[in-house]
Amino acid sequence: MRALIREKYRPYHDREILQAEAEIASGILETIDARGPLSSLEFEDRQRVGADHSWYGQTRVKRIMRSLWASGLLVTHHRKNGRHYYERPERVIPAQHYQGTPLLDVEEYLRWIISRRQQAMGLLPRSAEAAIWCSCGTGAENKVALSQLMEAGVLTLLRVGEKAVPYYILTSTLDLLDAPLPAPRMLFLGPLDSMLWDRKTLRYIFDFDYVWEVYKPENLRRWGYYVLPVFYGDRFVARVDSRLEKGIWTIARWWWEPDVTPNAGMLDAVRDAAERFMRYLHAVGVAVGEGVDQAVLQAILEVAAL
Repeated sequence: MRALIREKYRPYHDREILQAEAEIASGILETIDARGPLSSLEFEDRQRVGADHSWYGQTRVKRIMRSLWASGLLVTHHRKNGRHYYERPERVIPAQHYQGTPLLDVEEYLRWIISRRQQAMGLLPRSAEAAIWCSCGTGAENKVALSQLMEAGVLTLLRVGEKAVPYYILTSTLDLLDAPLPAPRMLFLGPLDSMLWDRKTLRYIFDFDYVWEVYKPENLRRWGYYVLPVFYGDRFVARVDSRLEKGIWTIARWWWEPDVTPNAGMLDAVRDAAERFMRYLHAVGVAVGEGVDQAVLQAILEVAAL
């Protein structure tokens, strides 16, 4: 499937980036050939070419490496602290796959990527936001792919809620609808978690509105720079604004949803979630702002004291 994606996007990268920077691109490949997996930090060229928050970063080398990746000339060998380390594909991909015949069947690709998108979201509405259908073909093409997946029994159409809104679900997961709910636990969801992809679904099923405000000017933010939704049991119960600063998990604000009154079980879940999150962050301590709810503050400080 990557072969088809390369065929689709490589002309742009060849035309706009790799041909214009052919000498640097060749040098990057030669260096990786000689030294093995490298990130953009291992190259001395630090010239900045991109705008803030561009998809490829702000340096020329990083932009070229991303284009080499999109064109199939490099693959991600591993990541460290979110940074990609690139290697030649033939030294990463098993030979039986790397040397296999590229699959360029467009219809099969569309069925595959829509199935993967469906797997990520659980419930996928036909009316989902446009970004969710990115790389899934035109509206007419993904409509055909959805029909084919339905006919093959891969997808099932459900009607959800009082308005009977149509959603697709993987047929293999239908039994989850009748499964008992697991014991409730609290989760801090990242802004790009697939559960948050479709805002209309969040509002319709959970009565929860969420916008990632990291790209908004500060004076236009309602909540904060990097606010995480807090999920507990079967609903969203809070939002937390925090960041990691020099190894310290710094919590600036915590907002309970208007109709939530935290009980002892929920506060125990706060402690458990905070402990897991600190391990995930490799935080060595925690700092809690004065505006944080006192019960939450106490629960988190108890974790920090362990």
